[in-house]
Amino acid sequence: MPAQLIRLESSPDLVDQVYRSLLDAISDGTFAPGARLTQEEIAAQLAVSRQPVLQALRLLRQDGFVTDAPGRGVCVAALDPAAMLQVYEVRGALDVLAVRLAAKHHARIDPKLIEQGRRAARGKKVKAMIDADLAFHAAIYAASGNPLIEQSAQRHWQHLRRVMGAVLLHSPQRESVWDEHEAIAQAIADGQGRRAAQLIEQHVEHASANLAQRLSQLPSPISPISLAASSATPSTSHPGNPR
Repeated sequence: MPAQLIRLESSPDLVDQVYRSLLDAISDGTFAPGARLTQEEIAAQLAVSRQPVLQALRLLRQDGFVTDAPGRGVCVAALDPAAMLQVYEVRGALDVLAVRLAAKHHARIDPKLIEQGRRAARGKKVKAMIDADLAFHAAIYAASGNPLIEQSAQRHWQHLRRVMGAVLLHSPQRESVWDEHEAIAQAIADGQGRRAAQLIEQHVEHASANLAQRLSQLPSPISPISLAASSATPSTSHPGNPR
């Protein structure tokens, strides 16, 4: 396994750390679809025992990020374009509801989140781009005042993290996305719920169209995993949830 992971310090939440490290590596393309992962190699690179690695891989398999490899170990699951478009549909509905509620409160989304997002978009670190995007949308969910929205969105954002990693690095729309984010934030602050909903609906449609185009160009080295099956258990029941 040529890709390298950063070593982790031992702590009580070691399984969570291993899970997040592997999920980040899968999301940013360090481990591409079809890449083979073994407990021994991961444990050696992270300087941990095999037990937390085993538990983290089980969670990743449960969530549909890895699948059993022929012979020994697991491999990174292929991206399923049809399933990911369905995730975007659900995410869009949640986002529309969130901005409508947030606009009722004239909520102010921290401008620093947009500044950080623009900086990340100008860089080359995919993880920074993903984290900035998640932080912005998480702020909208929080501003809605309905905690069920964020709880519902969390189970889908893990898969969105991964597909965003496949799209963002080569997307020419990276910076314009933050123009859309800024317009959405302004509409919320102005209390314009209908406009905010229209803007975020268009935002999700643009993202979904860009996703479909990029995924159609990606190889599919192994059979895709059904997200419906992997999402049967809410992701809040184990570590590794995005914010």
